Amino acid sequence: MRTICSINDNWKFCKTSEIPTAFPAAWEDVTLPHTWNAVDGQDGGDDYWRGQAVYCRMITEDLPEGMRLYAEFPACGNSGDVYLGGEHLVHHDGGYSTFRADLTDGIRQGRRLLAVKADNSVNDTVYPQMADFTFYGGLYRGANLIAVPETHFELIKAGSRGLKITPVCRGTDYEVTVETWQNGGTVEITVNGETKTAENTDGHAEAVFVIKDAHLWDGVKDPYLYTCKAVLKVNGEAVDEVCDRFGCRTFEIDPDKGFLLNGRSYPLRGVSRHQDRKGYGNALTDAMHEEDMDIICEMGANSIRLAHYQHAQKFYDLCDERGLVAWAEIPFISAFMENGEKNTFEQMEDLITQNYNHACVAVWGLSNEITMRGMKPGLEENHVKLNDFVHRMDPTRPTAMAHVSMLDKTSSFLDISDVGAYNLYFGWYDEGLEKNDQFLEDTHRLHPSLPIGLTEYGCDTNPRFHSENPVRGDYTEEYQMLYHEYMLNMFMQRPWIWCTYAWNMFDFAADARNEGGTPGTNQKGLVTMDRKIRKDVYYLYKAYWSDQKFVHLCGRRFVDHNAHDITLTVYSNLPEVTLYKDGVKLETKTGERIFRFNVSLEGEHTFTAESGTYTDSITIRYVSEPNQDYIHKGAGILNWFDAEGLQTDHWSLVDRICDMMKSAEARNALKVVLDRASGDEDALITAARKDISVLENCELKGEELLDLCGKTMNNNIKRFVNAALQKITK
Repeated sequence: MRTICSINDNWKFCKTSEIPTAFPAAWEDVTLPHTWNAVDGQDGGDDYWRGQAVYCRMITEDLPEGMRLYAEFPACGNSGDVYLGGEHLVHHDGGYSTFRADLTDGIRQGRRLLAVKADNSVNDTVYPQMADFTFYGGLYRGANLIAVPETHFELIKAGSRGLKITPVCRGTDYEVTVETWQNGGTVEITVNGETKTAENTDGHAEAVFVIKDAHLWDGVKDPYLYTCKAVLKVNGEAVDEVCDRFGCRTFEIDPDKGFLLNGRSYPLRGVSRHQDRKGYGNALTDAMHEEDMDIICEMGANSIRLAHYQHAQKFYDLCDERGLVAWAEIPFISAFMENGEKNTFEQMEDLITQNYNHACVAVWGLSNEITMRGMKPGLEENHVKLNDFVHRMDPTRPTAMAHVSMLDKTSSFLDISDVGAYNLYFGWYDEGLEKNDQFLEDTHRLHPSLPIGLTEYGCDTNPRFHSENPVRGDYTEEYQMLYHEYMLNMFMQRPWIWCTYAWNMFDFAADARNEGGTPGTNQKGLVTMDRKIRKDVYYLYKAYWSDQKFVHLCGRRFVDHNAHDITLTVYSNLPEVTLYKDGVKLETKTGERIFRFNVSLEGEHTFTAESGTYTDSITIRYVSEPNQDYIHKGAGILNWFDAEGLQTDHWSLVDRICDMMKSAEARNALKVVLDRASGDEDALITAARKDISVLENCELKGEELLDLCGKTMNNNIKRFVNAALQKITK
């Protein structure tokens, strides 16, 4: 029977592209999981390194006689090549999915030096290459050895484990089709206590079971899982075995009723998650994944968008176990690459093959904000073919796309996937929170047969910054509260919005960023990147979504108030809250979720919010002068290109185009963004797209030029361009 063992220890590491022929004793010692960007990919500096590096380890483990040995890599960012004794075995493109290499022949020949070249360098064939997050390099999910008999279940194709389980609802019963792939023998399959023998035909076996009055996988309230076991037998003797869990449930997405779980209305209200953490990059332990899930579940979310790539199997398992409905997607994101079409199919095949059995997965996401740079030739065709490919691989689940708001609401691109959703940032990158309502209403009206969701919304927030009068762009906790209060109220009034995912559950690394007082970080999280601070708005969501009773008094980091009369906010899922000042009762209020109290400050005071046995306290004080540490002094989102806060010895969008054109790197950065204009641009932009040299005498500043790019240009894209220019020395 098969054995699996971790080989996370005793690795050597070096930033090189050369594969050693002997054990490189002088290289750096590392333990997996490991990424080389844990620091430089999070600091916002110009030291973020993308390239090739090699990991080496001696295979000291014994290979039992008659067995085959595979090396398993749950992820290698972003491409991987495996060598044994210098001989190349496997190449894999896609930094987020499992692949394996057969070591058997080399081990039998005495070759024991295992080497893996990991590569996250810039290219135009492997996604992602442009996105608002760090592309970590390395073997960041560890490695394993799998020993199996000569006759065994499939291990190579698309990272498969050789077992596929399809439950289909038949009234109160479920018909469960189990398929396996193997290189010989016969298969005994057991489901719900019933065992059937399936013959092996050309490497494929199949059996069908019926579960009477099935116990449903019913979301967070009852995420019940069945287990399927397949045993491979040769001459009646068991030689290999695989097991997996599955759930009996139905998902429906209706344009008017929204999301339905097992036939009942079940609006998906959740968060998006990136897989990294402060100081660790994406080299997370199982305990870290579990902590993330605990934080999400405590808040009361019933769904999660696993952005923008395939996540660790541990996390899909946790979603199954906790009942979180999941949106799963590949990193087909932001910038369409003509040479990347093959990779979109490779990564999608891996995603579906490796996650098909998970009860939690409701939709397969084709792409994210892929029209950000306009409708490039081949983009729509790629999506049509990819959409068909997904339906062939999995007829049971719908396809989905997360669209950027600049996409024309009448575009035929919206009709490719089965369901749609938008990333909207009105109220942050653009003025007007109310524009979110109008945008979704208009889209719903224009596409009455298309389910519409909201895959991203949020605002950057640094918990060090505070204001009595918060405004868009001040990065304060208080503005984040106002923003999300508005959005949550909007969702409550529109149950047809089938999914909503706050961006993001946790702050995450985006090394190109330098804003909001924390370089290298996207701070839209409800929780900080180190998981140590739950921003006040976290408790707003808990008040809306969680049944766990609590009271939270906001403002514990806003200690110094330069006003005698202020408003305190309490978030709670209890119907009544009483506020005390220095032990003296002030007022009792009844309501739902949000309670506001007007209070006065004379000096330092302790305020306590109470509801039954639930309490929370903060200590704050009046100060005669504003606390300058609470004020963001860098460039804001509206004056991002002001000279203040920019590195003047690097290029930026305040520089003249004619000057930038003298720099090959700056010129190329401009060309990339100009190519994304979509047809409604100024004549100068049209001419520059054909021949960028027409800009050599252009006196406009970079920001002014981009303003001529038409409706596809917004502040968010300008920020990316400016961040790229700020990496280029004059």
